[in-house]
Amino acid sequence: MQGAMAALSVAPVTRQISSRAAPAPAPAPVPVPSGPESGQPLAAAVADLPVLDVSGRRVLFGALFRERRAVVVFVRHFLCYICKEYVEDLAKIPKSFLQEANVTLIVIGQSSYHHIEPFCKLTGYSHEIYVDPEREIYKRLGMKRGEEIASSGNNIHFIHRDRNRLDHKPINSVLQLVGVQHVDFTGRPSVIHV
Repeated sequence: MQGAMAALSVAPVTRQISSRAAPAPAPAPVPVPSGPESGQPLAAAVADLPVLDVSGRRVLFGALFRERRAVVVFVRHFLCYICKEYVEDLAKIPKSFLQEANVTLIVIGQSSYHHIEPFCKLTGYSHEIYVDPEREIYKRLGMKRGEEIASSGNNIHFIHRDRNRLDHKPINSVLQLVGVQHVDFTGRPSVIHV
């Protein structure tokens, strides 16, 4: 995974993936002002780079979230087991939770667009997904591993850059930043007191 955008400091290892993983030292969060009109604008040189959808159609990266709020997750590659598990957890986020918060979830991988459909079948992921096969966006943003980003319009409000393959921002921490309700990733039934 490449990283995430957020101003909160929480445990650096994604607890949804494995509660047995040893936590890595927490990287310093990138401070970005919050609010509907604040944040750092995405550079035009990056916004104008293309990504490909499942059909191989080119879409400008900046167009993915220019008119809407979004969480963009860059994964290292589709064959990375840790990235696969992280995307499996992203697949568990109910679309209704995202719709209530008016947020779009987007995954971007470093692969051919031909690999999108098999990866989605493998992970159960049904939200938006694109690829950057030439890694141009990754290079321009200085990513080596993974990254999670929260944006509103063309403004970036949070970035988390992974320092190693286990240094993913916990999904609920990223969702909290954009107002999406907490998701239970344990898979255990809730106890209801009657």
